[in-house]
Amino acid sequence: MDLPTYSPGLHKLVTLHVDETQKLTNSGGFVAITNSILETYNLEKVGVIVHDFDNDSFTISFCLKESHICIHTWPEYNQLTLDVYLCNYQQDNSEKVRQVVADYIAYFEGTIIKDFEINR
Repeated sequence: MDLPTYSPGLHKLVTLHVDETQKLTNSGGFVAITNSILETYNLEKVGVIVHDFDNDSFTISFCLKESHICIHTWPEYNQLTLDVYLCNYQQDNSEKVRQVVADYIAYFEGTIIKDFEINR
């Protein structure tokens, strides 16, 4: 049996510089913007884990039906790392991944330090 070539999706990893450190310590703000993004792009949340550290940085992981969105912040360095992966066996979500990341960059008013795209 010959199966068609399958590519699960685009995995985007970015590191941003963020001048407004309040956004790097406001885990509730990230959860709110992510819930808005999920609604905008019709993505389905399976679960979410939020961990706030003693220095007010945070780590958050959204498990999605389509895969995941994760963030780690370092306010002491004005940085964050963001991981967005949207797989789908019925369609190519690559452009959606790029749009989601662009929405986060706009929210944080971030400057890209590192930007990786991995075709899975």
